[in-house]
Amino acid sequence: MLSKLNTDPERKILIVGAIAFFVCTLSLTLHRHFSFYSSYDQGIFNQVFWNGTHGNFFQSTLSSQLSTNVVHSNEVAYVGYHRLGQHFTPALLLWLPIYYVFPYPATLTVLQAIFVTAAGLVLYQLGKIYLESAIAILITFSFYGANAVFGPTLANFHDISQIPLFVFSLLWAMEKRRWWLFVILAICVLAVREDSGITLFGIGMYMILSRRFPRIGLGVCSVSFLYMVALTNLIMPMFSDDISKRFMLERFGQYADGDEASTLEILKNMLTSPGLLLVELFTPFFATLKYLLGQWLPLAFIPVVAPASWAIATFPLLKLLLGKGETVLVISIRYAMSVTPGLFYGAILWWAGQGFGNINKSLAECQPRKLRPKFRRFWIFCICLSIFFTITSNPSRTLSFIIPDSISPRVYISPLKQWQHVPHIRALLAQIPPDASVSASTYIIPHLSGRREIIRIPGLEFKNDNQQVVRAEYIIADLWQMEQYQVAFGEDRNWLQTANNLITSVTDKKEYGIVDFSDGVILLRQGVDSNSKALLDWKTYQGKIQPILESS
Repeated sequence: MLSKLNTDPERKILIVGAIAFFVCTLSLTLHRHFSFYSSYDQGIFNQVFWNGTHGNFFQSTLSSQLSTNVVHSNEVAYVGYHRLGQHFTPALLLWLPIYYVFPYPATLTVLQAIFVTAAGLVLYQLGKIYLESAIAILITFSFYGANAVFGPTLANFHDISQIPLFVFSLLWAMEKRRWWLFVILAICVLAVREDSGITLFGIGMYMILSRRFPRIGLGVCSVSFLYMVALTNLIMPMFSDDISKRFMLERFGQYADGDEASTLEILKNMLTSPGLLLVELFTPFFATLKYLLGQWLPLAFIPVVAPASWAIATFPLLKLLLGKGETVLVISIRYAMSVTPGLFYGAILWWAGQGFGNINKSLAECQPRKLRPKFRRFWIFCICLSIFFTITSNPSRTLSFIIPDSISPRVYISPLKQWQHVPHIRALLAQIPPDASVSASTYIIPHLSGRREIIRIPGLEFKNDNQQVVRAEYIIADLWQMEQYQVAFGEDRNWLQTANNLITSVTDKKEYGIVDFSDGVILLRQGVDSNSKALLDWKTYQGKIQPILESS
């Protein structure tokens, strides 16, 4: 592909842009990871991949710790817990051979940057079917500059990062009538997550409404709907009760009648409660409007008048607008990325001449629109504005070394201060055997997650492969980071209090001894006496944070 792209000056601009995006996102995310800012989800996926290379596919104690069995029934985490009960993600198996060769958490970070960069190049090829290079390149740069793309790429590894690559490739196969490839890619889309069929359903609806491929579109809609229903009601419950007792209630509990609900029950209650549906769709009004504007901005608002954008993107968008929770309308979080493919494909077709008045007209008969210099300048301004909003939002604290996490009160940790702290963490990590069981604080978990037995503090107990409930051999916590952020963030203050209480409890009872303490990072081991110097350093630090703990 690169050799074909590198044939004229405009395409060289595309390659430079793609390389710049890849280098920028990869550099920032690797800095985030190695400075100990990657967090729990990175650890979950890394443990899933690590277990996969050892034949324990989709198992994770870290996922188990979030399961309804642990959260609601107070059971202990289990090393053999299958994450497929929470999220059905068989597409991850495609990348398992790469992880087998490079078995590190950072490998997932590299993969994510590759997925999104490659998606942009496929988007260009998709655009070139109907458009001149200049417009196709601007659409690609809009994709790279979109807050809903750039922001999630700077986050922990997530399965939705595969969606743009698979969907753009599927749409390319559709345009080229490569139906064998279309089928393969449709399977890949469905395999990303249990809800990715919603995006595929939207594509089927476009194929029907545009009358381009109505029979195939009907088949796509039918397969995607039946797959999602069967998966969430029959297959996933075989692994755990999380889909009905946790995820449906967390996202769509307002439509549920009791303490659990299946996807079919939620859908039925939605359709029989049109008043509630309308309220959820438009509220909170300004947050919803802001979210939509953010999605449309990098394409200079073209999706507003692009029928294909509405046909495809409406369904994944409805999933977010009709749900609840703090993250559904945050455009720099991964969920927003599932909306983008429909918006960008619709923009391509709009520039190709398709509009609401001629959606059923053959694209070959449509008159492509011209890119006027004035609109080109406006479009570039919109892309720059989208990038600006992404940077200033500091997605996933990836840009904390540049941008304060809080203005009032001011919380800013310089890159020098961040990297001066890193050796202290690494010195303590080096003392933990690679096969030892560990309980760790959130930002240390990704770096220790390549093992069978790991949980997050304050959890200490888990069920091992012998079905025995045992305790973690080691505890490691970075209280320094919690201390830095607690002044502005209540969650960090709570974690600091929790970690302090845990350490005090297990050391007072002589269950664990303090092996080492350095710069606010503490390492404890089960069944040993505390190192006298480490214990003294801990007591000194504990005295320092005591005013914080008393005020919380």
